Amino acid sequence: MRDKLQILAVDDNSISLATIEQELKGVYEVIPINSGIRALQYLQKEKPDLILLDYQMALMDGIETLKAIRKMEDCREIPVIMITSNQEKETVLEGSKLGIYDYVLKPFNTQDLHERIDRVFKGK
Repeated sequence: MRDKLQILAVDDNSISLATIEQELKGVYEVIPINSGIRALQYLQKEKPDLILLDYQMALMDGIETLKAIRKMEDCREIPVIMITSNQEKETVLEGSKLGIYDYVLKPFNTQDLHERIDRVFKGK
């Protein structure tokens, strides 16, 4: 059993990923991964308590990654918070159809990120 709740942070921007890890590491066990493909490989072995998923990534974007996650039997119920700089309604709607729990706009406010994560874990 883990001591801390585990958050998988998926973002191909190394600065965003480092910011997320630095901000959350005292409270949560943060697993930083820099691509959707690597995230799927990780999820074949481990099941985090929450996934923070960037929308805009090279090779495999956040929506493609989320679709693949939702097809994985053991991962369908893992809550996902989408992180995006894209404020278009279509982006949010597309993520909502795939069962995202919430979304955070980049550049994100760390207090806002903490509050959204807290809501996920209070609902569990």
